[in-house]
Amino acid sequence: MREIIFDTETTGLDNRADRIIEIGGIELFNHFPTGNTLHIYINPGDQKVHPDALAVHGITDEFLKDKKPFAAVADEILAFFGDGKWIAHNATFDMGFINAEFARIGLPPILPDKVIDTLSMARRKHPMGPNSLDALCRRYGIDNSHRTKHGALLDSELLAEVYIEMIGGRQAAFGLSISGQPGQAARGDMAMEDDMAFAATLERPRPLGSRLSQSEAQAHEALVAKLGEKGIWAKYASPN
Repeated sequence: MREIIFDTETTGLDNRADRIIEIGGIELFNHFPTGNTLHIYINPGDQKVHPDALAVHGITDEFLKDKKPFAAVADEILAFFGDGKWIAHNATFDMGFINAEFARIGLPPILPDKVIDTLSMARRKHPMGPNSLDALCRRYGIDNSHRTKHGALLDSELLAEVYIEMIGGRQAAFGLSISGQPGQAARGDMAMEDDMAFAATLERPRPLGSRLSQSEAQAHEALVAKLGEKGIWAKYASPN
């Protein structure tokens, strides 16, 4: 199972006018990082970075001047994501911008069934909150002290750790891979299913007899007889 944990930074909050200026992604296979990453800065054209957005991520118009426009990197982004799930924290925001950028260059949108929102997951798992990325890092003991500003790749790395913890930690993936690369699973989900199916065929043709001796059975019945009102105990008068 291939998943891409990703994050974007933008010029502002309105995906109808504002643009993506940074995208970062971390590839997971069977819930383990493979080491493959994506990190691209993007020229937003005539759209300037809003001062409020600048205060969050620190990416300036001057820095973005020599970067490629979205149309020039769209194929690289799609190739990296491939057939994997798109996983983001508050995915509605990120996918709104992603699909708006695709629409501008005539590409189809990413459909909702390809997207996982870790914010929605966190709200179900921790309904009392808070469920920001920083709050979840504190909850799961993930060091985010180096996160002084938002950055797409850094936030993706932190979110990957949070996501793995939210689905059950490292033990969630019994399909431990040899080197973390696709196609090299030593005990993947399919192998587990095969083992369970095999175990289900090992039923005994007839149940084993009781290991209690006759004297032990009689002693049990004598004890039950002393328990006063029989009621439910009568159902268990015989250990067999």
